[in-house]
Amino acid sequence: MEKKSVLILGTASHVGKSSVVTAICRILSRKYRVAPFKAQNMSLNSWITKDGKEIGIAQAIQAKAAGTEPTADMNPVLLKPKGDCVSQIILLGEPYADKSAGQYYDSIAEMNAVLEGALERLSREHDVIVMEGAGGAAEINLYERDIVNVGTARLTQAPIILVGDIERGGVFASLYGTIALLPDDVRKNVKGFIINKFRGDLEILKPGLKQLEEKTGIPVLGVLPYFKLNIPSEDSVSLEDKESTETKKDIEIAVIRLPRISNFTDFEPLEELAKIRYVDLDEELGTPDAIMIPGTKNTVNDLLDLKASGMAGKIQTFKGKVPIFGICGGYQMLGRTIFDSGIENGVEAEFEGLKLLDIGTKFGAYKKKTIQVTKK
Repeated sequence: MEKKSVLILGTASHVGKSSVVTAICRILSRKYRVAPFKAQNMSLNSWITKDGKEIGIAQAIQAKAAGTEPTADMNPVLLKPKGDCVSQIILLGEPYADKSAGQYYDSIAEMNAVLEGALERLSREHDVIVMEGAGGAAEINLYERDIVNVGTARLTQAPIILVGDIERGGVFASLYGTIALLPDDVRKNVKGFIINKFRGDLEILKPGLKQLEEKTGIPVLGVLPYFKLNIPSEDSVSLEDKESTETKKDIEIAVIRLPRISNFTDFEPLEELAKIRYVDLDEELGTPDAIMIPGTKNTVNDLLDLKASGMAGKIQTFKGKVPIFGICGGYQMLGRTIFDSGIENGVEAEFEGLKLLDIGTKFGAYKKKTIQVTKK
């Protein structure tokens, strides 16, 4: 069959683009060979493919929904923020470089070549590619340097579906405004709207849908109800939702919300069993039954922040009283020392850990070993 694609864009971050792509992948997979694609993702929640490559967790979930194995081509550029406007660039699943935003945008031509190659390889193996944008589509200051929204739209000339989040309010303005601000050559390919996270009476909403269609000439393809999806979160925006969740579970686990927290999806399976409370560095720990220090994209800086805020001392007072766990960077913090040969902060130095474990960590090389694991 002829190779086909569709591009799902959003009016803002966290409007449900990833969920919509996941659903479309699942539906189309009943008839076609389908692959998800996101040119560029910014997320500290990642997934390791079978061949040891690192991609955004959302694309891995979408691939599973499509009934295909996740590959690095599905997310050729992954940006992992490290703080101070610097991100680690994961290129085709492997660490490439640490760059500031300005440095990254100076290399956009190179990134474009990478995503073109990824799309070409995916097209050889699949009938349909369901593509996802990032953040809001109408970032007018980035149009000439954008590879994931306008850039992908121009490269592929795919039909576009624009998703808006009615839960946030102002959904009609956000949809209409996004259409108005899109470049002419991209706007012409917008074929429909989806309104996501609707809780109310659809009859009351219908007059607004009609007016939106009249003003834009673009149909509303559907209104999706609000419901909680039991799938891993894509990025830290989701943590704001978790903070307002009430629970009557007997066990409480305090997860330290590090400034550069990564892979907090590690804790989501525990939400079914215990009250998971994400604790900011300036908050009190209370009386948890266990404490967990998560992974981080910058272990040294988060360790220093942990100490400067006083949270390190608070955690140490619980030694011998409740279990204290550390995952990845959090585990390294529990040791006596961390020696950075300049990998994280560019300067060779040794830092004192929390001294809760008799171990030491040395950051000696930019590369890291990534392997896929399974649970039994």
